[in-house]
Amino acid sequence: MKFSDELILFLKARYPIIYISSHEEDRLEYIVRKSIKSILNRGVYSWDFVDGYKLQPNTTSVGKKNPLQALEFIDTFSPETATVFILKDFQKFFSDIAISRKLRNLTRTLKVQPKTIIILASTISIPEELGNFITIIDFKLPYVSEIKNELKKLLTALNQEIDEEFLEILAQACQGLSLERIRRVLAKTIATYKKIDDRSIQIVLKEKSQLISQTEILEFWPSNEKLDYIGGLENLKTWLKKRSNCFSEKATNYGLPAPRGLLLVGIQGTGKSLTAKAIANEWNLPLLRLDIGRLFAGIVGESESRVRQMIQISEALAPCVLWIDEIDKAFKESKSDSGTTNRVFSTLLTWLAEKQSFVFIVATANDISLLPLEILRKGRFDEIFFIGLPNFEERKRIFEIHLSLIRPNSWKSYDIETLSKNTKNFSGAEIRQSIVEGMHHAFDEKREFTTLDVYLGTQQIIPLAQLDKERIELLQNWALSGKIRLASKLF
Repeated sequence: MKFSDELILFLKARYPIIYISSHEEDRLEYIVRKSIKSILNRGVYSWDFVDGYKLQPNTTSVGKKNPLQALEFIDTFSPETATVFILKDFQKFFSDIAISRKLRNLTRTLKVQPKTIIILASTISIPEELGNFITIIDFKLPYVSEIKNELKKLLTALNQEIDEEFLEILAQACQGLSLERIRRVLAKTIATYKKIDDRSIQIVLKEKSQLISQTEILEFWPSNEKLDYIGGLENLKTWLKKRSNCFSEKATNYGLPAPRGLLLVGIQGTGKSLTAKAIANEWNLPLLRLDIGRLFAGIVGESESRVRQMIQISEALAPCVLWIDEIDKAFKESKSDSGTTNRVFSTLLTWLAEKQSFVFIVATANDISLLPLEILRKGRFDEIFFIGLPNFEERKRIFEIHLSLIRPNSWKSYDIETLSKNTKNFSGAEIRQSIVEGMHHAFDEKREFTTLDVYLGTQQIIPLAQLDKERIELLQNWALSGKIRLASKLF
């Protein structure tokens, strides 16, 4: 449902308090006012802490630096007149008992009078006692069509023409940025190059990367990895290759729904993260990495706002791959966070089940026992794969991959068969480290490393399967019980 349609629906249904979060205050207020006046023809009053309500030009403001007076104004306003009151940054005052109590009292009035409060804020922060009275509406970043209109205005002002194909490419590059940021970055382009051309794309992408870094929870993750760089996992690779064109126009016209994503469960160092990177590279999609730890860091209330911000940016950048690394970590301390984890994951799970955007999720987990059953249910992910310790053939392939990358001309001289036999229960990461250990030994002696050096390197490593034997055996036995799909043909 479009934002304006959802807003009008809630206004008609007399929802008392509507909360809309966005960093684009001007754009948001413009769309809110336009929707209300053109469809409902209601009056709109706007309040902020510095200026209060500006009722008429050259008149004294009402409620200036007085949020309680701002609510009193709403309470005493004509009960017959259909009116919307926009309160900016009002969430800052929720901790005041007088404000909280007045809002709750007001909701009874607003249910029977044609008056509605709309709170505009840059973040979502709603105390528990107000949660039942406030309805949140998501305000999305501008769509390509809206960006194209903005670009056309700018080009007209510059008296510059560009072809429709480049306009589409530039608009898609700008996805994920607010209109204000788009204006700024293109102003930078014009100041640098005197016009908008192909060079604008790189400036836009750099700005986008900086913006995503500023979120503190998302980051652009460059990837040159390939599925062929991953030893084994043939079942998983086959599944992925069948879906390599899943975001194409042909797939949509065929009637195929966009794939939701994967949950990769398994032992550390077995290639889960590498797979996420390879998917993005193979499918030629941008890769976003979500830092699950930072999602729950900070003051109470920020986590809910951050997960909505993550969803908003991911959808604006679609088609893309969203990599949620070690999702199980979020549940370790879930019993001591006042329900924050449950609320955040409720929002996330709803999105996973209902999203229509071309955002392919790759979530990884080391300990499936920490994950709630809701996240394992069909419909959240297209498939759940278990990645276990590599078998003999897979270990051979892992040695081949790493040695061929390090010594492309001489890798066949190494006795990979023997090395693979002597690394049972090693993960892919541990195999790679054993090669590095052997190289260090040979480098210290100023000579080329040999099979013996790598073998000695394997003797220096105590594999995780030995350090955490009981847990890993339980995990592998669970995987073999048929409750999860295996990523490897031979396990």
